[in-house]
Amino acid sequence: MKEEQVMRGPAIVFDNICLQLGGTQVLDDVSFRVEAGALHCLVGPNGGGKTSLVRTLLGQMPHTGTVRFEGEVTTPMGYVPQLPDLDRNVPITVNDLMALLGQRRPAFLGSNRSAKATHAEALARTGVAGMGAKPFGSLSGGQRQRVLLAQAISPAPWLLILDEPTAGIDEPGVHLVEALVAELHGRGVTILWINHDLEQVRRIAQSVTVINRRVLFHGAPDQIAYSLEGSQ
Repeated sequence: MKEEQVMRGPAIVFDNICLQLGGTQVLDDVSFRVEAGALHCLVGPNGGGKTSLVRTLLGQMPHTGTVRFEGEVTTPMGYVPQLPDLDRNVPITVNDLMALLGQRRPAFLGSNRSAKATHAEALARTGVAGMGAKPFGSLSGGQRQRVLLAQAISPAPWLLILDEPTAGIDEPGVHLVEALVAELHGRGVTILWINHDLEQVRRIAQSVTVINRRVLFHGAPDQIAYSLEGSQ
């Protein structure tokens, strides 16, 4: 127990990040720091570059500037993408998806016994126990979001990146996600959460960055309203 209190997830430093897509400036000189072990929300208008910034962190977008971690990343980071990023028509079961996203050997071999137990536990924690054999595309939006959250915490990460994980899910699902995130945050996990729900941001976040191609605000969540008015 003492060790869990001492450990912290890494700090994340974005330093002069610029990104162009098709001649459009998506990100322009974005610089800010997410403190180690923080629950940090990233907010701003649609098309303002939030998801693109997260993808630079994941190494999925060509950019200038640097993204670096300060502190030790002892386990893989967890990532919950937006639901539209996944084609629900792909014939894959929940267990297949967990195996594909959560391990390092070829997915066609399936999960090993230890990984299967870990995945089953994660599915139970996110409220979709017993759904492993179901086609992922047959699940409701809320159920699919819970599965994506389960894969992100299996194995338990020290850095968790969430891209609107509560968008389009019911109130019990929202409460479950918030409770799980609060539990991980209490263990010292660094959490970067893209979020459009300002009420939720004010309720859960320690710190906030407002982005609309540039950083418009970086600070406490109770001070962001005026920044968003200027970002529309």
